[in-house]
Amino acid sequence: MPQKSYLKFQDGKFSISGLGVWYTYWRDPYHLLLTIPWLGFLLILVGGYLVINVLFALAYLAGGDCIANATPGSFWDAFFFSVQTLGAIGYGAMHPTTAYANFVVTIEAFTSILSVALITGLAFARFSRPTTRVLFSHVAVITPYNGVPTLMFRTANQRRNQILEAEINLYFLQDEISTEGDAMRHLYNLNLLRPRTPSFTLTWTVMHPIDESSPLYGATAESLERTKATLIVTLTGIDDTVAQSLHARHTYGALDIIWDHKFIDIFHQTPDGHRYIDYTHFHDVAPK
Repeated sequence: MPQKSYLKFQDGKFSISGLGVWYTYWRDPYHLLLTIPWLGFLLILVGGYLVINVLFALAYLAGGDCIANATPGSFWDAFFFSVQTLGAIGYGAMHPTTAYANFVVTIEAFTSILSVALITGLAFARFSRPTTRVLFSHVAVITPYNGVPTLMFRTANQRRNQILEAEINLYFLQDEISTEGDAMRHLYNLNLLRPRTPSFTLTWTVMHPIDESSPLYGATAESLERTKATLIVTLTGIDDTVAQSLHARHTYGALDIIWDHKFIDIFHQTPDGHRYIDYTHFHDVAPK
């Protein structure tokens, strides 16, 4: 555990220094190998492969002239014999001639089995991790809906598939002072008009009515900025293509909430009665 965790407040949003960044897992090799970029992952594999063969080449050299048809004392002959052994290639040109060499070959063969199993598992874990391509509108708006002030934002499924049993949770956080004078960061779960849908395929306008039961009731743009208000959105569902659970997350700061504006309509109708969605104005808003 780090002795200190730094929270930064920038552009109306909190961020935790190093949260989810791959190099913070250097003490946790499994998570490091799962989160490091693919180029870094491949470089680690190549580096590990070379190190293993160098170590076994030195082990063969320590045994003297123990490899048939290899130049005595030649590091490169010992190295490439190690490559052949580790990869179970077995050309037959070079082979162990002493009990010591056979013992080292046995250890290297076991290392090869273990390495292949570990690399295969890690590669599969990286490939099989479910990923989402969910788009959230850059801003949220507060505008009347059926006569009630309503917080709204838009989200869209960028993949041409379905997210089944999709569910959205919306949380509101702000700084508060208790009656005892203690400062704390309070979290509220905001009620939504439609928190779930059986199939999330195209777009979804998420709405929270700001009534007397809402923690946003009576709030203003200035009060949200003063209390460092934050909206956290989480979306969960099942990817219809791979039948795996997936999730997406987005954060809106106080500066990302625009008052008395509405989203520009992206649904249009064709002359023959069909409809289409124009994502060009997905993020655009206009005064109410």
